[in-house]
Amino acid sequence: MSQKTAPSKSSSTFHFVAGLGSGTLGAVLLQPFDLLKTRVQQSGSHSIRAAIRDIAKSPNALTAFWRGTVPSALRTGVGSAIYFTTLNVIRQHAATLPFATVPVTDSRQSSSSLPKLSNTANLVAGAFARAFAGFILMPLTVIKVRYESNLYSYNSIIGAAKDIYRTERIPGFFAGFGATALRDAPYAGLYVVSYEQFKKHLSSWQFPTSVTNHQQSDAGMASSMSATINFSSGALAGATCSFISNPFDAVKTRIQLQPREYRNMVQACRKLITEEGVRSLYDGLALRMTRKAMSSALAWMLYEEFIRRAETTLQQKNTTGHELPAPNS
Repeated sequence: MSQKTAPSKSSSTFHFVAGLGSGTLGAVLLQPFDLLKTRVQQSGSHSIRAAIRDIAKSPNALTAFWRGTVPSALRTGVGSAIYFTTLNVIRQHAATLPFATVPVTDSRQSSSSLPKLSNTANLVAGAFARAFAGFILMPLTVIKVRYESNLYSYNSIIGAAKDIYRTERIPGFFAGFGATALRDAPYAGLYVVSYEQFKKHLSSWQFPTSVTNHQQSDAGMASSMSATINFSSGALAGATCSFISNPFDAVKTRIQLQPREYRNMVQACRKLITEEGVRSLYDGLALRMTRKAMSSALAWMLYEEFIRRAETTLQQKNTTGHELPAPNS
């Protein structure tokens, strides 16, 4: 009994740590893209070049491009940890349901050690996990967006939180949650489906024939090849889903930055289209697609690789009952 319980607890810890590490690293490296996207979406000028010039005028131009990194890293890192942990729990339970899994028709090598679910199960699992994580992290999301904007002169996260609470109370920390949920839940659901499909097709192109050796199939492909396939699949899925969900992101940003002018999702969308045209719904699209493609690819590649190595170590420990000896011991 104890041997069955331990892996489950360790697995949840691994998923949380893997999500935290991959999310934080991606947020720090790609913060300039997030900053530029916020500036472009807030202005309605549709000009990335103008936003870059404006930021470059700062006394310290290099650090100016990383403004908002702390709230962004906190939000993305903790959010990724919650998301991947929740997603894993949902997918593990779904894997026990016959209608939620897909039959294994061949023994081709796979770049993933995660459960193989149907498209519908992946869609629901991804959407629910992202909506849950988004709700918990919504206050940090609002602080992050306002910190990145030049409409507010916040000097610290605590100062931003105090100002929001003083002027808008608790509802201010959840401004734009409707648009955020409508952006993130479908995005995450479609992302998991797209990611799994891209992995399947890329794996089949790389290994067009089935593997006859059952033990080799279980072990999976080489780590470098699986990382390449997972990275490519993450980038393709991220770019595709970003294009679909960008209008919700543009509306969400306006609500969070100017809640008095943009009161809710429907009114904000109508106001944007009326005053600035349909094109305003795709402000920051190139930046968001680039940032999402890179961050998704990096996060999922690191996440899957960490889980693959962790589960391999766990299986070895469970098989031998103790740490494996060093090769020359």
